[in-house]
Amino acid sequence: MEIKSVGIVGAGQMGNGIAHVFALAGFDVLMTDISQDSLDSAVALIQRNLDRQVQREKISAEDVAKTMARIKTTLKLADLGQSDLVIEAATERETVKTAIFEDLLPHLKPSTILTSNTSSISITRLASRTDRPEKFMGFHFMNPVPIMQLVELIRGIATNEETFNACLAVVEKLGKTSASAEDFPGFIVNRILMPMINEAIYTLYEGVGSVKSIDTSLKLGANHPMGPLELADFIGLDTCLSIMNVLHDGLADTKYRPCPLLTKYVEAGWLGRKTDRGFYDYRGPEPVPTR
Repeated sequence: MEIKSVGIVGAGQMGNGIAHVFALAGFDVLMTDISQDSLDSAVALIQRNLDRQVQREKISAEDVAKTMARIKTTLKLADLGQSDLVIEAATERETVKTAIFEDLLPHLKPSTILTSNTSSISITRLASRTDRPEKFMGFHFMNPVPIMQLVELIRGIATNEETFNACLAVVEKLGKTSASAEDFPGFIVNRILMPMINEAIYTLYEGVGSVKSIDTSLKLGANHPMGPLELADFIGLDTCLSIMNVLHDGLADTKYRPCPLLTKYVEAGWLGRKTDRGFYDYRGPEPVPTR
């Protein structure tokens, strides 16, 4: 099962990064979104990021031209039906993802593999809403996609070996490293990472440390490249809360209870970098802690 063409649903932060790495690796990419502006912005961002790679001497100008030529966009979800592989990278809400797959199903060729870039939602459950649970799996990229080396491959209960091996071969062609995870809430990375971030927020909530002292402590005391609150802002506080709720609901353990302060920030619309305010205020020349 050789994969040559890839359809990507969603042109946001994850979708454009996924399109970038696939096109650079030689795949034909068709990206869709509900907004033409989003598609245009994604293509422009891919161009800028590729140019940055040229400046760092990672790739050549010729590579950029070839990569951009492989990327096409469409507003019609049905156009992705002839792709060998479809990667859904829409909002982290199960109802949205399920609706996308239901709309896509009538247009798919029989051999198409369906995957989701979900960071926490059950692959088995998503697969069960399709006509091909054996050809469905989790394909979880890390953000930012062009830089991060890991891809989590998550098999649902029905995923067959042929599908897994085809996706494994794709990861190798992308020049990335795969980690195989079982289909339980949060998989591997977020099962470990999100409770750490949530605990950092509890540490702030309980007054043990300030935003600055917590982030400095983890950067210098644990050699993390980014503090947990800074990282939460980068990921998006709404996404962090969504994943914590999935962990709490799916594993029924109080240690996964989302911190009330995280909920409060999300209710305020302070979602991190994407809204210019989270645990830091990004509206000035330098980020300023908001607590």
